[in-house]
Amino acid sequence: MFEREAQELVGERLDIAPAVCLLGARQVGKTTLALAVGDQRPSVYLDLESERDRARLADPIAYLERHSEKLVILDEVQHMPNLFMTLRGLIDAQRRAGRRAGHFLILGSASLALLQQSAESLAGRVSYVELPPLQTTEVDRDADERLWVRGGFPDSFLARNGAASMTWRRDFIRTYLERDIPQLGSRVPAETLRRFWTMLAHRQAAPLNAAAIARGLGVTGATIGKYLDLMVDLLLVRRLPPWRANIGKRLVKAPKIYVRDSGLTHALLNIADIESLLGHPIVGASYEAFVIETLINAAPDGTEASYFRTAAGAEIDLVLNLPNGARWAVEVKRSTAPKAARGFYSACDDIGATHKWVVYPGRERFPLRDSVLATPAHPLACELRTM
Repeated sequence: MFEREAQELVGERLDIAPAVCLLGARQVGKTTLALAVGDQRPSVYLDLESERDRARLADPIAYLERHSEKLVILDEVQHMPNLFMTLRGLIDAQRRAGRRAGHFLILGSASLALLQQSAESLAGRVSYVELPPLQTTEVDRDADERLWVRGGFPDSFLARNGAASMTWRRDFIRTYLERDIPQLGSRVPAETLRRFWTMLAHRQAAPLNAAAIARGLGVTGATIGKYLDLMVDLLLVRRLPPWRANIGKRLVKAPKIYVRDSGLTHALLNIADIESLLGHPIVGASYEAFVIETLINAAPDGTEASYFRTAAGAEIDLVLNLPNGARWAVEVKRSTAPKAARGFYSACDDIGATHKWVVYPGRERFPLRDSVLATPAHPLACELRTM
């Protein structure tokens, strides 16, 4: 049982919003977190994948009105999309009765259908919280390497050995492709999506080249865009936008794409352990994506994340525009003796960076030149958490 940092945020949102929608990939720990929140207040839990619990909602208004004084937790709510209209009416009725917050905790596997339904029916009544896989700030400091290799899905991270973890991740990928994605109405063959997902893993943390991927799959660039939208909506892939500003230089305009969980990346590429990973060409890109995802998830609400790259090669792996006005430039180096490239310094001047970091897999923080600090990912993520 991990103490998830999102748990406190969910409780805070329930104190001010009628409904909170907790989104995340399957098996990421949404139900465990929701039950922990429910233990702290009167609540009732319904799993809408269960026929028995769906039967309780045959007359949803009658059932939910009986529990109007409790927090109602609705798990996998995308299985009953028509329920959202009912929830809107009940929320409005409870608002008129003076109970303005903490009515419903809605859990979903981040499907686009769920987001559309809630946006249309619960506008102004729902607050969204994303639950990512386990983060470096949520596990023991000595477990960072295991978190990188196995990824942050709890069952994969806690598996008794590396082989068991790899088996879990392969089964997870197969279940997503063959069961979960088709349930969302996708008509894309599972094998095609697997090949697409694997291609993204091979191009981890690189700007999107839709034409090359389209040639490899034998489809059009527009089709690749649809596949990518689906994986992004499921919170399995991140599309990191490029920096957009007029600085008088030619900038790379394609988004940077990477599989969000490093363990899934390694499973897609059949990388079983740390020794295999360290000898694989993807090692640097995998570590870069792991750090970027860690820092984005640790950043406070309202942070804008992007990357910067000029046609001449000057690059910043991650730019964070924080709500307090600070602008962080982050370079990631898989080296115990990190150095920032010359292009990093010029890029920091171009964007007006207020804080400049080089993240490396070491233990100590120390200065480089021109106000650049080398730092491990863990303390930097903790610093972002406190902002």
